[in-house]
Amino acid sequence: MRRRSRGITLIGFLILLSVVGFFAYLAMRLVPLYVEYMGVVKAMEQVRAEPGAQNKSAEDIRRSLSLKFNTQYVGDEAIPPQAIQVVRQNNASTLRIRYERRVPFVYNLEILATFDKSVSLSGGTGY
Repeated sequence: MRRRSRGITLIGFLILLSVVGFFAYLAMRLVPLYVEYMGVVKAMEQVRAEPGAQNKSAEDIRRSLSLKFNTQYVGDEAIPPQAIQVVRQNNASTLRIRYERRVPFVYNLEILATFDKSVSLSGGTGY
């Protein structure tokens, strides 16, 4: 009698390994971007918690953010100064950081990530 084999073949295993490897490589390229973004968000929350944050000038806020970025492991080249905006409307101040990051992926392909975060400096919550 002929016995049935169970399990995965070598070709099936190699295909499965290549798919898992692709997604593992993708995760290795994306996770540092989001860890950096979480550091940016935490630095923004720290600026919001400072006393008198809504009355500070845009330059003072940029300087404060720069110091906090260093403690959050956000590189100096990651956030250009023009990406940091302070918008004042109707006695309310909002801190907004909008930036893009490009990460090489494979050969001539890159991953483009766009981040946009706003935090109200007037005591409200950000979105």
